[in-house]
Amino acid sequence: MTEFSVGDHVQWNSEAGVVSGVITAAHTKDVPFKGRTRHCSPDDPQYEIASDKTDHVAMHKGSALRRVD
Repeated sequence: MTEFSVGDHVQWNSEAGVVSGVITAAHTKDVPFKGRTRHCSPDDPQYEIASDKTDHVAMHKGSALRRVD
């Protein structure tokens, strides 16, 4: 499993196509996000990502992300 850090530039697939952004936080404990609880653990963290093109903030597991340059 790939580990990511705050500041990494990543991309993921969304309904709108491929989106890219920068990781702003890594969560290793359950956290509320947009009205729902996101289940996170040290073994399965979720990453908060600010989109490059919009003000959208997303949260994804590492398995959904790919590091980009």
